[in-house]
Amino acid sequence: MSTSPAAEVRGSDDPEYANNLRRATLASSVGSALEYYDFALYGLASALIFGQLFFPALGTGAGIAAGFATYAVGFFARPFGGIFFGVLGDKLGRKWVLMATIGLMGGASTLIGVLPTGEQIGIWAPILLVFLRVLQGLGAGAEQAGATTLMAEYAPVRRRGFFSALPFVGIMVGTVLASIVFYLLGLVDQQIVHDWLWRVPFLASILLIAVSVFIRYRLAESPTFVQLEKQEQEQHSPLKEVFTKSFGSVIRGIGLRMAENGGSALYQTLAISFITVYVGVESWVGPLAIAIGATLGVIILPLAGALSDRFGRMPVYRAGVIIQLVLAIPAWWLMSQGNVSVIIPVLALTYTLSINVMLGAQCATLPELFGNRHRYVGVAVSREFSAVLAGGIAPLIGASLLTATTGSWIPLAGYVLLLGAITLWATFVTPETRGRDLTLHGDALSDTAAQIAERPLATVGRS
Repeated sequence: MSTSPAAEVRGSDDPEYANNLRRATLASSVGSALEYYDFALYGLASALIFGQLFFPALGTGAGIAAGFATYAVGFFARPFGGIFFGVLGDKLGRKWVLMATIGLMGGASTLIGVLPTGEQIGIWAPILLVFLRVLQGLGAGAEQAGATTLMAEYAPVRRRGFFSALPFVGIMVGTVLASIVFYLLGLVDQQIVHDWLWRVPFLASILLIAVSVFIRYRLAESPTFVQLEKQEQEQHSPLKEVFTKSFGSVIRGIGLRMAENGGSALYQTLAISFITVYVGVESWVGPLAIAIGATLGVIILPLAGALSDRFGRMPVYRAGVIIQLVLAIPAWWLMSQGNVSVIIPVLALTYTLSINVMLGAQCATLPELFGNRHRYVGVAVSREFSAVLAGGIAPLIGASLLTATTGSWIPLAGYVLLLGAITLWATFVTPETRGRDLTLHGDALSDTAAQIAERPLATVGRS
């Protein structure tokens, strides 16, 4: 079988393709920035202030756990959003679905900024918060899967790992923005923060929505989806096909995400709550450490993607898991000692080195695992079910462990080790996908030896 035109290495001498590639990168990156600004903002708020604002009668420990419970609700909603919008994305195209999801997610985040607190309307405050968190989760459930799929389908095949990682730089930008916001809030009189200032970061989401919609409106449809339409081969039951023909790919995708997504949630939310409430450092320390780590991630993410083009997806992914496993015990022990000058670099480096190396390799891996007719929903199901199993419940379980053990760091380190072990296993049972033709209808698990032999190998020269 010869390599299809959509899978060929496209050159920079094609101005139309180069312009569309730039637009796709920008559209995906801004959407990722909004998603992770909102999710990191919500996670930090859950760790630091939501317990007092929306669950004032529960006390400090139970209030934090309740805040993390609302955080988890968003992750439980994400698979439903991923499935619904993923099916639409495989039927109608990537562009318009991404327009809808960014509006839903960002609109819900903006409305959180106008919610009354528990002292103002009692039980209705957490009910409304959960409702908006569900809407936020529904939109986010398809947003990142769509951005991942769109960028992988646009990227030059020999540099797909690098280009697919670029939109995820938006994740780091969003995380940096949210962390800086809470760092600054930590420097302000906390009474002012609790009275009204906490609302401003959520209301600011509307600005990112406007920019994202404007950019995505001007974006051309994914070239592989256009080819699918021309051949009149759109899959009318993509969800059914994913669960009947791609179950093995979904399981591998979920396994790959456990350490990356779970570790990210633990370090971005629970670690901050741990060092603030149980270790006793000031509230600005954790957000500053995450902001530094996310800033470093702007470099590490695309570098890991480029390395996956050179050495393969699974070797780079495996390296990230091993880093997480090696650092787990010393990192949590060092954070428990309470030395701010140690906590900041330890949390920043542990978060960015392990999570972003895995994520850099993952960006191209998940779209390459699935066939063209059900790629969007396949990536969405893998990402979002793992988001529930790993990211959504990780802070809630961790907070419960902290309460049960009176703030011991040992169960938290053990939890990180468990997630890492699952993902390490997944890297050994997932096929290497580097250079795969994204116009193929079958998954990578069904590729023949001849198809694998035809794949372009390492990055060579210009793409």
